[in-house]
Amino acid sequence: MVQKYQSPVRVYKHPFELVMAAYERRFPTCHLIPMFVASDVVNEETSEDGSTQKIERRCALDVDAPRLLKRIAGVDYVYFIQKNTLNRKERTLHIESHNETFSNRVVVHETCCYSVHPENEDWTCFEQTASLDIKSFFGFESTVEKIAMKQYASSIKKGKEIIEYYLKELDDEGLTHVPRWSPSSHSLPLSSPTSLSTNQPELGIVPADSVPLSADARDGPSQDAKQDSNLLQNDSLAEILPGTPEDKLDADYIKRYLGDLTPLQESCLIRLRKWLQETHKGKIPKDEHILRFLRARDFNMDKAREILCQSLTWRKQHQVDYLLETWSSPQVLQDYYTGGWHHHDKDGRPLYILRLGQMDTKGLVRALGEESLLRHVLSINEEGLRRCEENTKVFGRPISCWTCLVDLEGLNMRHLWRPGVKALLRIIEVVEANYPETLGRLLILRAPRVFPVLWTLVSPFIDENTRKKFLIYAGNDYQGAGGLVDYIDKEIIPDFLGGECMCEVPEGGLVPKSMYRTAEEVENEDIRLWTEMIYQSASIFKGAPHEIVIEIIDASSVITWDFDVCKGDIVFNIYHSKRAPQVPRKDIQGTHGITSPGGNNVQLIDKSWTLGQDYSMVESPLTCKEGESVQGSHITRWPGFYILQWKFHNMAACSATNLPRVDDVLATLQVSSHKCKVMYYTEVLGSEDFRTACCDVQSLGSMTSLESSHSGFSQLSAATTNSNQSQSSSMISR
Repeated sequence: MVQKYQSPVRVYKHPFELVMAAYERRFPTCHLIPMFVASDVVNEETSEDGSTQKIERRCALDVDAPRLLKRIAGVDYVYFIQKNTLNRKERTLHIESHNETFSNRVVVHETCCYSVHPENEDWTCFEQTASLDIKSFFGFESTVEKIAMKQYASSIKKGKEIIEYYLKELDDEGLTHVPRWSPSSHSLPLSSPTSLSTNQPELGIVPADSVPLSADARDGPSQDAKQDSNLLQNDSLAEILPGTPEDKLDADYIKRYLGDLTPLQESCLIRLRKWLQETHKGKIPKDEHILRFLRARDFNMDKAREILCQSLTWRKQHQVDYLLETWSSPQVLQDYYTGGWHHHDKDGRPLYILRLGQMDTKGLVRALGEESLLRHVLSINEEGLRRCEENTKVFGRPISCWTCLVDLEGLNMRHLWRPGVKALLRIIEVVEANYPETLGRLLILRAPRVFPVLWTLVSPFIDENTRKKFLIYAGNDYQGAGGLVDYIDKEIIPDFLGGECMCEVPEGGLVPKSMYRTAEEVENEDIRLWTEMIYQSASIFKGAPHEIVIEIIDASSVITWDFDVCKGDIVFNIYHSKRAPQVPRKDIQGTHGITSPGGNNVQLIDKSWTLGQDYSMVESPLTCKEGESVQGSHITRWPGFYILQWKFHNMAACSATNLPRVDDVLATLQVSSHKCKVMYYTEVLGSEDFRTACCDVQSLGSMTSLESSHSGFSQLSAATTNSNQSQSSSMISR
């Protein structure tokens, strides 16, 4: 595998001619590069007017490698061929270098260029590219590659320091200006500051910058060497062609706005950015965002490129780049979504506060739908990116992530409502995929006993690197040393956490059911960020119930359900059969002359079946009124097929007079065309998961149980029964 390197543009704030004078002083010997021991000029050419000079030399490096490796290689020095072309008229120096020793086993190629800064002719730019291809090396290919990467990264960092050292030496000697070349100056002797002496090797990519062996390798590669070596693994990007100056990254810009990166991390950023500029047709993400994806994949170029391209496609498809301009939070979010931005932490990171314990997750999902809730969360992330950029300018240092403070006071089993948790997991999945490395720290405060259940549900969906950023405080532990004051200035601790700063985050509360969306509104939702919805919608007619079948393999499994009666009154039944139902009949609505876009009606129980013989009722019927929400579970006793049925509720005759009640007559008049509507969600839990969940719910008391269960949504049914008996429990809320 060919390993590659591309440097950022390094800027010397000195004229080209002065940099060349400093450049010459590195040779023929330099105490700052002890490995470079000798060089012989093998060819030299100078143009008639003296503006162009070409020098080719053979350079020797005293490789300081493990003794065993040197003995196997059978050499004391490694030789490189270096070709330098100085154009005084154009004010450029181009350098090419390749290895002569072991050229049939190892191929090292490097190019460098000194040129005038495109925006300031009194400044000088330096760029460097290199490639390393180890074909074979006596069985030590991996060792040589690691040594090479370590040595190369070290030499890159020293390059600018050496030039700066000699520039200072020139300044101390009083040499602060070297005149530019002109046609009349070509007669100057070669020893003048404006020329390159034939017995002074040029800098460029001298072999010292390319040699793959180092004394430090005797004790094995350092941690930095391992990391930088890994950066170049599995990299199949095409070699980057030189771009225009406007397309290139300045090393000082990287340090100021992106942070301290190793040379090979800089290379990854530059090359991925360049690849996007050449191949991506849409909007190119900002450098900070590209860097986040690289960090999320430990600077593996191919992996980072893959997830970044997927994210860019997603952003374009859903117009996320324009979300802050186009998205307007509905009033229900402004009133009941208990989250908001609040100053910044001690590191200058934007601070987001979420009072999750005060949030009515079910109410928000039912009132807004998953799409609106997701868009709101995405707008929060987009705002976070904007605030990071703003704080980077304000504080004068790179700030690429934010801190989130989550207050869990008030968290209870209501927050573990299955569809709500599932919506939360899907939101986490979208955010993890498209906003990596944006969370710098997560402070979880006042975690109650039920928190480990929620943690068990969501933690598998959170990246391992992200989980390491979580700090969890139970009770009032956050108030002392090691708590909030270590991360947030005392002056901005919110009032509801015992601080003195007023926080404008809404207090939340229950979302009124009058704000819930109707089934028709859910079905007619046009733009979706998800391909499927948590809830299913069904129409129920007189004489045409809606039925679904659930196959149970393991006895003592748990069937859970959550449904809302959107229109009319219904009866809910659960049946068991050893026989698989027939293929469902479709287009039942057509027989009633009623259309219901998106709604469905399926009947599974064949009319030829006999209750008690072909199938049996395992629970007593449950009558549910319009507007009611029903949650429940059933512990199965036998394997087979369980049929959940929603049936039109016929008026019950008055037991005394055999006449219909007035309320029932009025209810009948309100149900047009004898049609009812429900929205439902079901899930099957394994028996082991359910029993583990029950134990968790009953024994939660410490943070030590954070990873005690791997069940999906098993903790949602706190009321349990003996597993050797088929029982059901339902809770109705109005």
